[in-house]
Amino acid sequence: MTTCLQSWIPSRQNLFLGVVLVVVIAMIGNQAIAAEISDSSPEGVALQAASWLITIPYGAVKVAYALGGGIVGGLAWVVTGGSMATAKGIWIPSMTGDYIVQPQHLTGEKPLHFVGVSSDEAAP
Repeated sequence: MTTCLQSWIPSRQNLFLGVVLVVVIAMIGNQAIAAEISDSSPEGVALQAASWLITIPYGAVKVAYALGGGIVGGLAWVVTGGSMATAKGIWIPSMTGDYIVQPQHLTGEKPLHFVGVSSDEAAP
């Protein structure tokens, strides 16, 4: 039983590689956003730096939440005999939403969604 559980627990190397991947994705995304911002004022620079720093832990937690939702949704699909509605009810909220904190999130211009919504709920 212990050997079976150990195969599910990722090694430290895999965990480290996953965290590095999340950080790289966060940095690339925020650099693209920074290129769109034409305001080079100290406030704009501070907001960009703050969003980058907040994205690192936020993105890591969001990715872990999405992975957990993927696993639980898969298990729910199996337990319910292949019910896609049940699985999607778990997958969509956990895997959608914002993965990167943008300066607009920090100023309140744009809401930050940790848990996503389905396209049916988003339509007015």
